[in-house]
Amino acid sequence: MTCSSYREAISARLDGEALGMPSRELDDHLTSCPGCAGWAGEAAVVTRRARLAAAPAVPDLTAAVLGALPRELPGVAAAARTRLADSALRLALLAVGVAQAAFVLPVLLTGAGAMSAPVHMAHETGAWNLAVAAAFLAVAAAPRLAAGALPVLLSFTALLLPVTLADLGAGHVHVERAVAHLLLLAGVFLVCTVAWRGRRRRTVRALAGRQVAA
Repeated sequence: MTCSSYREAISARLDGEALGMPSRELDDHLTSCPGCAGWAGEAAVVTRRARLAAAPAVPDLTAAVLGALPRELPGVAAAARTRLADSALRLALLAVGVAQAAFVLPVLLTGAGAMSAPVHMAHETGAWNLAVAAAFLAVAAAPRLAAGALPVLLSFTALLLPVTLADLGAGHVHVERAVAHLLLLAGVFLVCTVAWRGRRRRTVRALAGRQVAA
């Protein structure tokens, strides 16, 4: 076996790799070959210097890397926009609920705004409209209730709208009274939007869960 084979084994030993020959055979050769023994000593010195040498200085790229990143990650930005839209819907619904209650309370407490309707009928209508205001406030506080409130709210709105238009055309209701029903329409629209957003969010989560399970 030539010295080059032994020197490859010496290099492998310095690097912690397999020698390709018995270790005893390499040691015997180093004992009997001054050339390989000297080469082994020099290789050990070079290897030690390379391992103990200080790492070369490199520029700090932290600022450049951070500057290249988008200011907001897409998922974080989308989540922030979703929370902002949800908060805006709830605040709008809260305002409509408060306005609806403020419009109805005088009818219940003092009879003001009851027009020519009998007292009990005015109170009954006021109680119903106050319940609608309470529904708006409840959905604003707990959006998960939106879907459950829709059947009653939509039924009431669908019946009230044509009746109000007919009474308005016949002169049975004042314009300001009919305009007040716009609060109801606005509130129902907001509840529908809250319910739709909640259903879409649940659908997205369900699809994501199925993809993870698959």
